[in-house]
Amino acid sequence: MRVLPVGREALLVEVGSAAEVAAVHAELLRRRAAGELGGVREIVPAARTVLLDGVRDAAALAARLPGWDVPDLAPATGPELVVPVRYDGPDLAEVAALWGAPVPEVMASVEFRVAFCGFAPGFGYLTGLPERFHVPRRATPRTAVPAGSVALAGEFAGVYPRSSPGGWQLVGTTDAVLWDPDRDPAALFAPGTRVRFTEADG
Repeated sequence: MRVLPVGREALLVEVGSAAEVAAVHAELLRRRAAGELGGVREIVPAARTVLLDGVRDAAALAARLPGWDVPDLAPATGPELVVPVRYDGPDLAEVAALWGAPVPEVMASVEFRVAFCGFAPGFGYLTGLPERFHVPRRATPRTAVPAGSVALAGEFAGVYPRSSPGGWQLVGTTDAVLWDPDRDPAALFAPGTRVRFTEADG
């Protein structure tokens, strides 16, 4: 773990994996709820970092953080978010060949967890794919990926909330609305949410 100052009231915690990010994020949330973080306003996970903003004594917290005993993340509990998918993506056959297995079967066998959000409002980076199912990004990104596209890149899965450029492998589509500003919360995916992809009927 490496802790870097960001301005006067923020810290960036760098770790080595998405699993470590999830564990550190959960521990920070727990300690904030217990009143141990001195009014930290924001705790924002990313691929290999967690940002803390609104740290009253950033230097003191930066000195303490590396000495914390951060437990591994416990298995998630509570309801899963089930996302029906039509496996009709243009990269479906290529991914199936890389995996040596049907994509719907593999996707249904994995319990995903939203590790962090970014790129576009409502876009969640989902972890959980075993390493043997990690796939490379496309060599040439597409200029427009349709909204609702279910996609894979590296260790992550995701769903495009709106049409945008993208270089992920597209394996399917869903009608789930990932971002709705009139909904509370607006984002369907939030860090820590469990997600299960099922094959849509018809």
